[in-house]
Amino acid sequence: MRRKKWTLLLVSEDGHDLLQRTFQIRTLRYAIGAGGLVCLGLLVATSFFGFFSGQTLRSTQLEHQNEVLTDELATIQAQVARLETDLGFLADKDAELRVLAGLDHIDEEVLQVGVGGPGWPTLEDNPLFTTDEAVAEKMFAVTYDLNALERRSRLLRSSMLEASDSLSAHRELLESIPSILPTNGRLTSGFSHARLHPIHNRKLPHEGVDLSALRGAPILAAANGHVTMAGRRAGYGLVVELDHGYGYSTLYGHASQVLVRPGQRVQRGDVIAQVGNTGIATFPHLHYEVRVGDRPVNPMNYVISGAIP
Repeated sequence: MRRKKWTLLLVSEDGHDLLQRTFQIRTLRYAIGAGGLVCLGLLVATSFFGFFSGQTLRSTQLEHQNEVLTDELATIQAQVARLETDLGFLADKDAELRVLAGLDHIDEEVLQVGVGGPGWPTLEDNPLFTTDEAVAEKMFAVTYDLNALERRSRLLRSSMLEASDSLSAHRELLESIPSILPTNGRLTSGFSHARLHPIHNRKLPHEGVDLSALRGAPILAAANGHVTMAGRRAGYGLVVELDHGYGYSTLYGHASQVLVRPGQRVQRGDVIAQVGNTGIATFPHLHYEVRVGDRPVNPMNYVISGAIP
């Protein structure tokens, strides 16, 4: 059986040139098949090239992101180190405050405030652990340090508030203790349970001290408090009494003039009266008493050295 042939004629545009090619059907089929295979191969090669190029680009991008992340972690670690230094300074100041406030110091192990234990995230829980263990480890360490610093800062805040409250209460107590002599005078008679009275000429308790001073010299409040009495009292003449709280009270006798009224608030050092010799007194002086829980005590036991006005 004779095989069919195909003739391909190519004519130039002006019609002068003619190109003729004759092909057998089988040859043409082979040529078309080969061309298809070549096109398919080119398509597959292009796809693989595009895939591997994309993977290479993605890998490069991930490497760059890891480098940026590593740099950021290094910056955060440096900041954490500075925070640790600052908290160490605050811990030293907190220890000083607690001493001043009369509080026990915080144990060093408690101050470290460790974190971890059951339920606490582990290194393996970090999403980066399966892709970059080194970066995941750094991130885990930074997270751990930040949590520890946060807990330590909360502990120091609580401790400082406790010390501040204690210091405030301690300050109020100190301001209520009669720690100065009320006038600038010479001590002429001390505290005694049996002193020879200069007028009655017999031994009687002397529940305060006498300070000789010029008539009209200022008499100062020995501590913060409020006036409970301002007026005359038998034997004491013109008197001012102050209640300082915490069980402390003071009395200022033989004044020539009273300058405050009952209920008035006074501060340590305020002028409340003037020296005189009213009542049973032979010369201008201040009779000064201190009571603790209504019990007379020696005022000189509470006077701070150098606090005489």
